[in-house]
Amino acid sequence: MNKKLAYIFVAMAAALWGVIGLFVSQLYDLGFTTNQVVAVRALSATGFLALYTLLTDWRRLRIRLSDTRYFIGTGVISIVLFNWCMFSAIRETSISVATILLYTAPAFVTILSRFLFNEALTIRKVLALLATLAGCGLVVGIGSTTDNPVSLYGILLGLGSGFFYALYSVFGKYALQKYDSLTVTLYTFVFAAIAITPFSHIQQVVPLLRKTEAWLYIAGLSFFSTTLAYLLYTKGLQVIESSRASIVATIEPVVASLIGLLVFQEMLSIGQYLGIGLVLAAVVIVQEPATQPSDQALANRDGAIY
Repeated sequence: MNKKLAYIFVAMAAALWGVIGLFVSQLYDLGFTTNQVVAVRALSATGFLALYTLLTDWRRLRIRLSDTRYFIGTGVISIVLFNWCMFSAIRETSISVATILLYTAPAFVTILSRFLFNEALTIRKVLALLATLAGCGLVVGIGSTTDNPVSLYGILLGLGSGFFYALYSVFGKYALQKYDSLTVTLYTFVFAAIAITPFSHIQQVVPLLRKTEAWLYIAGLSFFSTTLAYLLYTKGLQVIESSRASIVATIEPVVASLIGLLVFQEMLSIGQYLGIGLVLAAVVIVQEPATQPSDQALANRDGAIY
């Protein structure tokens, strides 16, 4: 797989994450709690991925016991804690503040990748990070209302969601040096489901599952916005650097804003359109020509699979 296709995969994954609100909001309306939505997402995604793996190549189910540390990293430390911090930040602050703090993730990935993978901190990356942070701030409307001050606890929760979100790219990069992207994605959600289910009171949603729409929303959440999205993102991560993948993934808040406009008739301001432009510009800036020797050397050194 070439780099251009890898960027497309990551962008598609981000777009699928961007529509997650369509399904989650409906599940909340039906009576699901935050932990129950996270648990249902993890459990159903595990089911989809396990079935697909069994039908395509059951040998991908094999992992070494010593390597479970990678999937504890991607599944528990990243996925579960990211979701907990994100939803807690929304309660403590607002959706806008929580979202922009979540998208400090590219900065965390770039910094961590510099020390863990020796990925170069290029001018392109710095410019893309600045454009991304500024663009996300405009898209979610930061600065439009200042009546309610943000608590320190809320800020820490938001930064925590960005940090744990970033760790998926880091732990995933290590896991991809030993396993196929499907194996990594499957066991990520296996460990996430094991970690969150005991605390979710999942048995309480059984009566809600009698409604057909509940199954439709769960299918959309677990297949499109979870299984397919993570498969595409992890596949792209095999080829491109973690820092670049995380920046391209910031298309997500742009898609979320467009969904708000098209589905919920939420009008966008001029500043939000400018923010969308900045995020898209960051996606273009971060892509360096694949023919550069430095990029090829970095890809080979990081254990990318072609």
